[in-house]
Amino acid sequence: MAESHEMTINLVVLGKTQTGKSAAGNSLLGSSDFESRLCPSSVTTRCSLGRSGCISGLIRRNGCESALHVRVLDTPSYPHSALSKEQVRDTVRAALTQHFGEEGLHLALLVLRADMPLCPDEGNDTIQLIQELLGPTWKDFTAVLLTHADKAEEAGYNEETYLHSASSTLLSLLSSVQHKYIFLANHNSIIKEERNIVLRKVLNFIRKNNYQVLLKHSKE
Repeated sequence: MAESHEMTINLVVLGKTQTGKSAAGNSLLGSSDFESRLCPSSVTTRCSLGRSGCISGLIRRNGCESALHVRVLDTPSYPHSALSKEQVRDTVRAALTQHFGEEGLHLALLVLRADMPLCPDEGNDTIQLIQELLGPTWKDFTAVLLTHADKAEEAGYNEETYLHSASSTLLSLLSSVQHKYIFLANHNSIIKEERNIVLRKVLNFIRKNNYQVLLKHSKE
């Protein structure tokens, strides 16, 4: 009976070097599980799974409040300063199978910086990697996480004006994933209210996808 009042969501963060990918994972977990620092080379070289504590007050299912558990898989960036595309792909694929093989993946978060324009062809490498990892339905299971949103805000942009001024490349990407996007400020520590706002949006994306999971990596 207790299990019916609990829900676990499985997420993976993917993106280029220095986009704030690991920091975003920490924000989602409310922890500092993943190493995140400014560095002239790629910091993350292996996959790592982080788990949140029990989060209450965010989700109701079948008329009852459910406790939420969040699991986030942090991954090496691509392009990477030390690893080839094949090494990154094989590492992430093995980790997805290991950690999410039985329960499946709810959502992949493509991490981009809100304070840097997305130029033509710039995001192709990471998107191609996501396609290879998730398969033909990748768009249904991918959302864009725009980090460093505080810097965009400092420059005078709110969400509406930012999207109005965004590059056609970014707008096309957002359209392809059914406008599933989240803005995230990169503070040293995210407050509980900000984290809950982000998690509610993640849950809403998962709900709109009928709580489906990608079972491509199921263990035999």
